[in-house]
Amino acid sequence: MMRFLSAFVLALAFTPLPLAAHEGGSAAGLIAGLLHPVTGLDHVLAMVAVGIWGAQLGAPAIWVLPVTFPMVMALGGMAGLLGVGLPAVELGIGLSALLLGLMVALERKPDLRVAAVLVAFFAVFHGYAHGTELHEGQSALLYSIGFVISTGLLHGAGIGIGELRRLSWGGNALRAAGALIALAGVWFSWSAIAG
Repeated sequence: MMRFLSAFVLALAFTPLPLAAHEGGSAAGLIAGLLHPVTGLDHVLAMVAVGIWGAQLGAPAIWVLPVTFPMVMALGGMAGLLGVGLPAVELGIGLSALLLGLMVALERKPDLRVAAVLVAFFAVFHGYAHGTELHEGQSALLYSIGFVISTGLLHGAGIGIGELRRLSWGGNALRAAGALIALAGVWFSWSAIAG
């Protein structure tokens, strides 16, 4: 997996994007999609929490949760691109960080189906937010591919962090990280309600 991610990052770094820019904003759409999930701390923390929680749960959750999230997120992104209404998007994103952080902090181990449904539910809000941010003239397809790839990389980072569980002090570190994510989720949720 790490070899694949390393090869992808290297290939992306050496892709001649200026040439693609003449194709009606295609490169801009891909780059915007790749960057959008990492420009908001609320997105980053929730997506990393999915990976950490998957690692805590072990197989098969370690791959089911990080695959479920982007797949459902893409559907939410499509809804956002099409302008379908979805209430309380920012609150849903804030609550995702809060609840996923709590799952990590408390080391909750529900049935895999319950965990997947929880992750999928929150993925809709993240995808919708991404979908509404497409700028005119950019490729919706490449933008969507970009934010799905970026999300997958954030989940991969979370899985990597989650592997700390194998160390004697790792469990405590992961619980502390989950608590910090949950606290940030409280802040994001409060900001969504107050704003």
